[in-house]
Amino acid sequence: MPTQPIGEVLFNVAIVSDTHVNEKEDFSASPYPANAEANPRARYVFSQVNQIGPALTIHLGDMVNPVPELASYPAAAENFHNIAKGLQSPLHLVPGNHDIGDKPVKWMPAGMVNSDFIALYRQHFGQDFYAVTHQGCHFVVINAPLLNSGDPAEAEQAAWLEDFLARHEGERMFLFSHYPPYISDPDEPGSYDNIEEPARSWFLELLRRYKPEALFSAHVHNFWYDRIGETDYYITPSTCFVRHDYSEMYRIDGGDQKGRNDSAKLGFVTLEIRENGHVAQYHRSYGATLPPQAEPAPPVARRPHLKTQGLDHVFVDLRHAWAEELTVAPSGAVDEFRRKRARNDYPLMAMWEMALRGLRVPIQDLADARIGGRMALMVRMGHRFQVYLYGMPDASERALLTENAALIQRLELILNWEEADDLADDVGALARASGLPIVLSRVNRKDRAKHTGARFNHLISHGFTLAEADEITAFEARHPGVIGGAQFTIPRSVSPWEAARNLRDFAGRSGLAPVLYVKSTEASPAEPFEDQVANARRFAEAAMSGLGFGIDVILDTLDDVDRGYFTRTGLVDRRFNPRLAGELIATLAVETAEGGWAAAAGDTPALQRRGRRLWIADAREAADGPWICPRSGRHRTASERPRTELVIRVDGPDV
Repeated sequence: MPTQPIGEVLFNVAIVSDTHVNEKEDFSASPYPANAEANPRARYVFSQVNQIGPALTIHLGDMVNPVPELASYPAAAENFHNIAKGLQSPLHLVPGNHDIGDKPVKWMPAGMVNSDFIALYRQHFGQDFYAVTHQGCHFVVINAPLLNSGDPAEAEQAAWLEDFLARHEGERMFLFSHYPPYISDPDEPGSYDNIEEPARSWFLELLRRYKPEALFSAHVHNFWYDRIGETDYYITPSTCFVRHDYSEMYRIDGGDQKGRNDSAKLGFVTLEIRENGHVAQYHRSYGATLPPQAEPAPPVARRPHLKTQGLDHVFVDLRHAWAEELTVAPSGAVDEFRRKRARNDYPLMAMWEMALRGLRVPIQDLADARIGGRMALMVRMGHRFQVYLYGMPDASERALLTENAALIQRLELILNWEEADDLADDVGALARASGLPIVLSRVNRKDRAKHTGARFNHLISHGFTLAEADEITAFEARHPGVIGGAQFTIPRSVSPWEAARNLRDFAGRSGLAPVLYVKSTEASPAEPFEDQVANARRFAEAAMSGLGFGIDVILDTLDDVDRGYFTRTGLVDRRFNPRLAGELIATLAVETAEGGWAAAAGDTPALQRRGRRLWIADAREAADGPWICPRSGRHRTASERPRTELVIRVDGPDV
């Protein structure tokens, strides 16, 4: 199946996981308050599922919190069914360790899966491994705790699964397992969070051989994405709480309940089945609750997805590590006897949610085999990389660029300007050998004072100023065809709208493709820019400038820079949860998806298409006419009050 979905939407599947429903409302045996919210949080998500109207709903396990050996298990199962009976689509269940017993883990106090627990599960929830077929697609459920157990049912399931996959080879199949085969690395050691050997290798070999379209797993209450051969592999978040031992992935304090109630990471998934391919869309519930007999929950926020649309002309500078593997300390809870390694995939989720295809990364990312592999995976998803380096590449770097040219949209060369003419022939040779378009940038300026008053400016500047455009034109005249474009940088004090307008004219005069790097900061590294509302407006207006004038713009950070130099807020915070800026970008992506938008006349950043107009406005301006809420993505009228400091105003036909 292609990575990029093709054709019409056939139907949707809702995927919910780890509801951990309790035996009583607003109560849990867990010491964490978040667990006591399990029932109303599940009710809220199921209400949102109804509004999406899927053809079927699949629950990935841990329907209930009490484990099978507890007397409270039947009451919790009954509560789950009472909550789930409001679903308007058929519900199919995957057994989780809380539902049917833990996988074989002798050092855990919870009971392991056994024939008695399987019988109890079947009594309360039905089959524990089976397949459902809808419109030619097979949805295959396995009992993952059973793997490696030695129970007679393990061999029975293995024979059934191998036979089913073989009989339906070449047909569209989607697999569902509570335990993931692995978190970040197929060769990682066994832990409480994955399927251990030998069952792991057996299962992965089946996936590689029969090539199901996707595998969905749960259990770890966080998000990861990978590819297993030709199979998209998703680990999904919970509706109830976050597995907060993985809060080690963020360079920030643990947060609410030490990370367990990181509510922006809670939610569910819709699996959109296309004629060819699929889209797995994440919907954040933010831990919202719904009491019994309450009015329906509000609809899910309107968000784009990178697989089906990209925000044209908008790149983001990935300053922080975006595919970082971190060490999770032994917790004394679910793991105690070894450290775990885990890759942080929340930057990826954030970029998908904003439809940010364009990414700026240093060449060292490409040189790291692990990160280069992630780049290849992301290009398959639709991402585009601008790779940069200072100076001319050495022999190994030239080979690296040539070998990986398919992963790179363009190469940004940052050169000392006084050396540029002498290096022109080498730049041209590099372009020919690699086949890459080269965007030229410059670093430092000898004519700039190193001192301001009594202070020494120990700062790096890169990119051309708007006033230096003629120097680039002259360079192109002296060395025709050597470069494909030039990168310009503007500080906080310069309007991206006006800069993009000027660069559109430059492109027309020079025939070169300009790239506009939009900084959120000014000259002093000690001056903070931490007003997220002001930063959100700048990010959004920079994106609109790129869309309106057809100029690629680069936003200067994805996540907050909250320490070191040039501190400022980003599109997401240090937990990679959306900020207002990210919500604005996501909403702009949805609203401009049909293309054809251009800059409206005037100095105020605004986009227009067929008489319709969009612009960023303060919340008080929502009273002047129709507007779009960046938090929900929904259209509102002047009579409604915003809950965000900025909105997207809209007027014109069909508003």
